[in-house]
Amino acid sequence: MKDLFKGCWTIPNLLSLLRIVAVPFFAYFFIKGDALWAIIVLFLSGVSDFLDGKIARKFNQVSDLGKVLDPVADKLTQITLAVLLFISFNGANNEMLKAFSWVFLVFIIKEAIMVLFGGFMIIIGLRPSAAEIFGKVSTFAFYAIMLLVVAFGPEVGLLKNLFQIPEMLMMILVVISAILTIVAFFSYFPDTFRQFKELKEKKSNK
Repeated sequence: MKDLFKGCWTIPNLLSLLRIVAVPFFAYFFIKGDALWAIIVLFLSGVSDFLDGKIARKFNQVSDLGKVLDPVADKLTQITLAVLLFISFNGANNEMLKAFSWVFLVFIIKEAIMVLFGGFMIIIGLRPSAAEIFGKVSTFAFYAIMLLVVAFGPEVGLLKNLFQIPEMLMMILVVISAILTIVAFFSYFPDTFRQFKELKEKKSNK
């Protein structure tokens, strides 16, 4: 635990913390229907997610704590957003949108599995695998597409009175995001298997 907090006072870690703190604020504004603030918080969360990694690599501020905080912030944000959209779509008057709400369970289940399994890995002394290119692309697509849905989605969009995305286009975009999420999920397998194999070899050599 002491090693985890070495060199932890960095801008990237602060950005990750702010993203974690922003989650309940986004949920509050979304539920209240406060479109401007909900969209601003979600947009800033997405931008900070992009910036913290860039800053960490550019200014050599990569830390063990950051490797934990960044995925925690991602998962809290994505689970909260997916749950809120699932509830919103499930309560829609349009039967097609109501049926489509179940797609959001893909995001919820994937993140829940990663949180639980990631916690198990930490308990046994392993580190959850860092996001590779598939994870980064998946996260970017998720933020961009969900921001559009939150703002302009039919029935559920907070700014739907100004403009609405056509239902079919919105569904296609969300499905694309779900597919990318599944691909990203499986991309973690090779490194995870490698770590368990190394752990097994260490135990057998004792």
